[in-house]
Amino acid sequence: MASLRAETQIAALGVTNWPPYGSAAWLQLHPTDPRCYAATLEAAERYRQLQADPGLSDADWYAAVYGDARRLASALAAATARVRSFQEIRDARAKNHPPHVLKATPGWPPVAIPGKPGQYLHPGQEIRS
Repeated sequence: MASLRAETQIAALGVTNWPPYGSAAWLQLHPTDPRCYAATLEAAERYRQLQADPGLSDADWYAAVYGDARRLASALAAATARVRSFQEIRDARAKNHPPHVLKATPGWPPVAIPGKPGQYLHPGQEIRS
């Protein structure tokens, strides 16, 4: 669970690569750079994994810790980025849309006409609301 949490946090940062923690490139990053935090998270997770299993090699560790989690977290972050914002939804609702055509479908029960209690549309009939 901890490794998935770390991967989700890294995916939320929107970074796909970062320098190794403690390297010269990492030291040159600005403290607010998301890659700095991603490298720190990766190092913390690596330390946690090595404490849990000291005999774990780097290749085994990487496969055990990340596996498909990085791909899944990236896919979830990309899907979340495609969700419309409140402003986009409000703007879409404010536009005038063509009237809805209310019609009954053959093989289905009659459709109640909104605002007209007791009146129904039968297959072959339609009205514009």
